[in-house]
Amino acid sequence: MSMFKVYVTRMIPEAGLEILRKVAQVKVWEGELPPPREVILKEVADVDGLVSLLTDKIDAAVMDAGKKLKVISNYAVGFDNISIPDATERGILVTNTPGVLTDTTADFAFALLMAAARRIVEADKHVREGKWKTWVPTGFLGQDIHHATLGLIGLGRIGYEMARRASGFSMKLLYYDVRRNEKAEKELGLEYVEIPELLRRSDFVSIHVPLTQDTYHLIGREELKLMKKTAILINSARGPIVDTDALYEALRDGVIAGAGLDVTEPEPIPADHPILKLDNLTIAPHIASASVATRTTMATMAAENCVAALKGEVPPNLVNPEVLKVRETSTRQGRLVGRAALEK
Repeated sequence: MSMFKVYVTRMIPEAGLEILRKVAQVKVWEGELPPPREVILKEVADVDGLVSLLTDKIDAAVMDAGKKLKVISNYAVGFDNISIPDATERGILVTNTPGVLTDTTADFAFALLMAAARRIVEADKHVREGKWKTWVPTGFLGQDIHHATLGLIGLGRIGYEMARRASGFSMKLLYYDVRRNEKAEKELGLEYVEIPELLRRSDFVSIHVPLTQDTYHLIGREELKLMKKTAILINSARGPIVDTDALYEALRDGVIAGAGLDVTEPEPIPADHPILKLDNLTIAPHIASASVATRTTMATMAAENCVAALKGEVPPNLVNPEVLKVRETSTRQGRLVGRAALEK
C-alpha cells in the first residue's frame, strides 16, 4: 500500500498520473464537468495531496476539510482559484505550472488576433452555410496586421512572447506593466505607455495580466471608449479582466471593430448570452494552452510538484514560499510541546 493519498479533480494526461501513482494512491474525478463542491469537500478529508484545476475553488473551507492536506498542486500557471493566504496560514504548500505554456499560449493569442482581424470565423461560417456565390471586392474586409500598432497590457512571459511574434509582422509595439522592462524595450523596440494612451493609439490590444483585485474589470465601458473604432481587443488571460456586458455593448454599437476571446466572464459563457450572436466576436473555450506537448508537460510538472511536497521537499514551483517559515515555526512549536510533555 502507498503511504500517501492524492485526489485529482479532473482527468489529466496519463504521464502525470503515472508519476503520482508511484508514490500514492490516486483517485481521479472522471466527469467531464468539474466535481461539485460537496464532492471536493468529501474527497479532501483523507488525502495528503490535491491536484486541482483553475475551475476548482479551493478556499479555507476546503482546506479545513482536508485535515491531512500538505500540498495543493494547481494544474495551471494561474492560481486565482486558490486562497493563498489561507493555505499559507495552514502550512499548505501551493504550486503551479509556470513557463511551460508560455510559447503555446502566445501562439494561440496571436492566432486569435489574426483570426479576429481577418474575420476568419465569419468567413468560414459564410462558406459552410452555402452563402458564397462569387468573389466580392468589399466582402469580409478586415484589419491589416502588418505595420499595425499592438498594445500589450502586461509584459510577463506570455506578453513578451506575444511581442516577439508581433515583431515578425513589423508591428509597432506599445506596452504597459506595473514594472517597466527596459531590457525588453531595447530588445524588441517596445514603447512604455500608460493604459489610456495605449488604448487610444493601438490597433490591437492584447491582455496578459493576472486576475487580481486591481485588474478585475480593468477594461470596462470607459476604457473601450478610448479605443479606435477599428481596434480589436484580445483576451487570453482571465475573463473577469474584461467587463463582458461593456464589451458586448461596444461590439454591438461599433465602439470597437471586434474582439477575440479565449476566456470569459462568466466561464463558460452561457449559450444564450447576447454577445454570442455578434459576428465581430471570435471566441474559443479557454484552449490557449491546449497542445498535446504542453498539456502533457503541465501534467508531469503538477505531479512532480505534488510528489516533492509529499516527500517533504520544497517543490520546484512553489507559489507561497512564505509557507516554509510557517511550517518551520509549527514544527519547532511541536517539538517544544513534546519536550515539555516528556519533562513532566
